Amino acid sequence: MAGPLQSFFAPASIAIVGASPERARIRGALLHFMRANGYGGRIYPVNPSYHEIDGLRCYPSVAAIGEPIDLALVAIPASAVPETLEACAAAGVRNAIVISSGFAEDEAAAGDDLQGHIAELARRTGMRVCGPNAEGFYNEPARVTATFSPAVEDPSVGGPPVSSARIGVVAQSGGIGFALYNRGRALGLSFSVVVSTGNEVDLSAADFIQHLAEDPDTDAILLFLESIRNIDGFKQAVEAASRAGKPIVVIKVGGTQAGQAAAASHTASMTGWQAGYEALFRRYGIVPAADLDEALSIMGALITNPRAAGKRVGILTVSGGAGALAADTLSLAGLTVPELSPSTQALIREFIPSYGAARNPVDLTAQGAQGGGTLRAANLLLDDDAIDIVVIVTSLANPQRVTLDGEDLKALVARQRKPVLVHSYTLASDLGLITMANAGVVVMRSMTLLATACMALSQPRHGVAGAQLDPLPKSVESLLAGSGAVTEPAAKAALAAYGIATPPSRMVRTEEDLDLAADAVGFPLAVKIVSRAITHKTEVGGVRLGIGDRATLRAAFRDVLAAAARHAPEAVIDGVLLERMAPGGTEMIVSVLRDPAVGPVVTVGAGGTQAELWRDTAHRLAPVDEGEAAAMLDELRSVALLRGFRGAPPADRVALARLVARLSRFGATATRVSEIELNPVIVHPDGQGCTIADALMVLGQDMTEA
Repeated sequence: MAGPLQSFFAPASIAIVGASPERARIRGALLHFMRANGYGGRIYPVNPSYHEIDGLRCYPSVAAIGEPIDLALVAIPASAVPETLEACAAAGVRNAIVISSGFAEDEAAAGDDLQGHIAELARRTGMRVCGPNAEGFYNEPARVTATFSPAVEDPSVGGPPVSSARIGVVAQSGGIGFALYNRGRALGLSFSVVVSTGNEVDLSAADFIQHLAEDPDTDAILLFLESIRNIDGFKQAVEAASRAGKPIVVIKVGGTQAGQAAAASHTASMTGWQAGYEALFRRYGIVPAADLDEALSIMGALITNPRAAGKRVGILTVSGGAGALAADTLSLAGLTVPELSPSTQALIREFIPSYGAARNPVDLTAQGAQGGGTLRAANLLLDDDAIDIVVIVTSLANPQRVTLDGEDLKALVARQRKPVLVHSYTLASDLGLITMANAGVVVMRSMTLLATACMALSQPRHGVAGAQLDPLPKSVESLLAGSGAVTEPAAKAALAAYGIATPPSRMVRTEEDLDLAADAVGFPLAVKIVSRAITHKTEVGGVRLGIGDRATLRAAFRDVLAAAARHAPEAVIDGVLLERMAPGGTEMIVSVLRDPAVGPVVTVGAGGTQAELWRDTAHRLAPVDEGEAAAMLDELRSVALLRGFRGAPPADRVALARLVARLSRFGATATRVSEIELNPVIVHPDGQGCTIADALMVLGQDMTEA
């Protein structure tokens, strides 16, 4: 093993502070598992209550060992941990894992700031500390069992290995981390390291990811995250893994401040924490998963297959019903099941009975599958340019015979032309699992997991690099002073100064100013109340649209002022905005929300007053370029409206993508802007651009100063 934490994960010597002969207790299990699993280094039990444990000399203190130690496992009462770690550092211990609980995760103990003492000690002494409240780690290649998890008590348990590729697991929950190992072994997956990060007082998930990115024993990385405490370190680590060609799959649970707190914009209420993290994962090519089995199925598919060129799936089955079910499940997941070309169908019909089907799904029938028919058909699909992924849906229940020839399947898979996935619609026998494992195939346990794995394989391996940022003009900086919501005219003034076009408008404060302002802007007009205290003007009756003459304009002016007085009597009214009405088009929403965990996130989606109802949005980390902005539009259900629906002219998607990209750069550069939302953006017919009908901006603390 190599990497920045080599002495941590592959220590030549380990001290177990608080060691016990009682194997049923955590302190006893640490020693027992380490010896039972064949650790080859030096072990030093430390406990003044014993002279020896299990035939090993037991020391009263770490200092009494008399030589430097690579790793100390600390399993003692929380109150004694800081003093013990001081002693470890003084004795030359290089790394420590604090198994003990009762720190920041314990509200009753948090007032003592024991965790703060440990953090300060690590900074001062340079000793690396994992935890506290950690479950330790297991390094399978080096046979280091520095954990009490029963999942590693017998490493021989598990299915036959499907690949020599090893997976490293970094988990902010020790129980879940070792559950991934346990369940993954049953699928035939192999592992390098499983590490529990605990409270991350010193070593963080980012540090462990960085190590695995550089570790030659690790080929892929599986994460279980509750939060990302070191976002810059995390980005550097996953970039290193990407450069090394190591896929990352993540299960993300929990929330952030952005998802928990109410915010002013529609976007904030539509996106919660998951949008920011999903954008982060997409940017860095990380595949998200919803649960343990999904994560393991995705990982199994990624380490045993090449990436797919697209989402077109060819299905081979011996059961018409199973084929139809697979087609439905894959289609609902976002994949396509195209009809095979006439030439491919003709070749398949040569060796299947007349009652079979060659269109896709291909129903070989039990008769047609005999004599290697399934793999013969698979080779035809691998040669068909209209198919990106080959899926075999079969039965592996027979304990004496497998219809798929293992050696032929192994040769087919080894050529790595396209992904080949296998699902057994019956419970697979041991013989079936062994045959598939020897062929290098992970058996997908359900249709849903099969679909998820196919989707993961169809995603690009590397994330988008993002767009270059423009410097913020001084004129824009001067408009972004203060904090809280700003008025629509102020928001649009900042956008205009940044080069984002806004419609002609004038602010008026008295009825006498209306005629002059209307002449300058031109009818028809939109009339809007202007107040920092009223962010959603339509909801309080503060907007009138389609004003076509002076008399109607005066009535609208009085109406919006009266509505504001009724609904927000304490609000300070700056005036009334007259703005030229935009021609018709498709209403969209474009925004940037600065997520405190991951940074600025750009969103585009169906807009207008029903934006929150439809929740049809796509998200990316800001900034993005116009190409990525166009890809965001293609993800939307409402893209059909932009393309032209039921005879309507296609909308100007190029102009909308340009606006999304430009606003993403503004939101990423203007660090005082916590939210900027354009809703609605009216997208006109192709070639006619788009109009920002309304803009909401909220200022907060400059995040670069936080």
